[in-house]
Amino acid sequence: MASPPLLLLLLLLVFSFTACNGFPFHHQIYNHHGGHPRPRPRPAPHSYREALTKCILFFEGQRSGKLPSSQRMTWRRDSGLSDGADAHVDLVGGYYDAGDNVKFGFPMAFTATMLSWSVIEFGGLMKGELENAREAVRWATDYLLKATAHPDTIYVQVGDANRDHSCWERPEDMDTPRSIFKVDKNDPGTEVAAETAAALAAASLVFRRIDRSYSKLLVNRAIRVFEFADKYRGSYSDVLKSVVCPFYCSYSGYQDELLWGAAWLHRATRNPMYLSYIERNGQILGADEADYTFGWDNKHVGARILLSKAFLVQRMQGLHDYKNHADNFICSLIPGAPYSQAKYTPGGLLFKMSDSNMQYVTSTSFLLLTYAKYLKSANTVVNCGDIPVTALKLRTIAKKQVDYILGSNPLRMSYMVGYGPKYPEKIHHRGSSLPSMSTHPDKIQCSTGFSFMNSQSPNPNVLVGAIVGGPDENDRFLDQRSDYEQSEPATYINAPLVGALAYLAHSFGQL
Repeated sequence: MASPPLLLLLLLLVFSFTACNGFPFHHQIYNHHGGHPRPRPRPAPHSYREALTKCILFFEGQRSGKLPSSQRMTWRRDSGLSDGADAHVDLVGGYYDAGDNVKFGFPMAFTATMLSWSVIEFGGLMKGELENAREAVRWATDYLLKATAHPDTIYVQVGDANRDHSCWERPEDMDTPRSIFKVDKNDPGTEVAAETAAALAAASLVFRRIDRSYSKLLVNRAIRVFEFADKYRGSYSDVLKSVVCPFYCSYSGYQDELLWGAAWLHRATRNPMYLSYIERNGQILGADEADYTFGWDNKHVGARILLSKAFLVQRMQGLHDYKNHADNFICSLIPGAPYSQAKYTPGGLLFKMSDSNMQYVTSTSFLLLTYAKYLKSANTVVNCGDIPVTALKLRTIAKKQVDYILGSNPLRMSYMVGYGPKYPEKIHHRGSSLPSMSTHPDKIQCSTGFSFMNSQSPNPNVLVGAIVGGPDENDRFLDQRSDYEQSEPATYINAPLVGALAYLAHSFGQL
């Protein structure tokens, strides 16, 4: 038995270490899984594993088409079973993007890309949730394969958004026109085509080891679709302006999607043709532009991070500049660093814009964790002037953003529906806010539904896992169904959070 002075000294050392770090063995929390011992369980501010489960479950609430027997979001039913019939094509399936009943191909493809990237980088940590994550990817890619079945044509939208938004209907009831919109070589849509190619290429990596035939189908289709995107250039916002605007206009142009699509095809195929394309066209496609917002519209930052791996990990010297471009993005997020541009709320939330700000919080958090992984593998750091920024620093920033989403914020509000004791109850979502088919089997008419939309009662169906748009720049959130900027969920908000939550759950010994 230790002597009393020695015992007292040991206790003081443990207390001092814990007080300084928040919990013991802080340096091990963020270890990357590859080649490192499994971290020991330790106190965590949130159940990241529970949040991961719910984050993936959300996608089942957004499904369109014939629902499988394994459907867990049981208040949903089949919908959109004749989508595409008017054009004699099968466009059944896919996801409704947010709180309405339209299938927008541009954000759906980005959702599929980010879900795939989450699985590619962090799927090895997901354990029992890996199969659910793959199913979420496949639900999107099965649809994208249908939408690209005809050469030089992509069906990019099902549903008239203006007509749809004039009603408040369950997807199971919708009787607004299921109009079909496409791009082709006469009316090109480069950004949506290149994003679709990126999604198919990324997804091919998700299934490469478990379903080789499906993976091959995806990558071959990605190659064909990218060729179409690059050969027939033009913005889909021009040819379909009255249809896709103001909902999903491409404000950033299509150059970012061409770079992004080529980057994913390079990673999926290892064909040097795509590396040559990137090296030859990168500057023309805006590789070094100072745009630091990553989302469904602008992919430049994502492409830089993705391509930086080829330099950092695989030592492809021709992509050296992408490490510098990625570093510039990182420095833009660091308060006090040269060229810092990011704004944060008083409570610490990254704030880009008032409309659906959480999409940028989740996408940025994912990029920080992914870049930290690459930096760790290369045993290097980011230098923001004379400020060295380590992989640990990036992971700490990302964790703070995820914790804010889950309830570590001034309102103690979880912005994930169904997670924690306090979360948004009146989200802007038709299916969630209207009585389910099981409780109200009779049709709810177009205008009748607005009485539910305007109700102050909580939504009767909990859309578990949905991340809403989030609070304003002063951390205020009113939980009003009519406020779609703050209260509407979307698939592209959740998709990058899947990877971030998997990483954090593993880091804290929850997976």
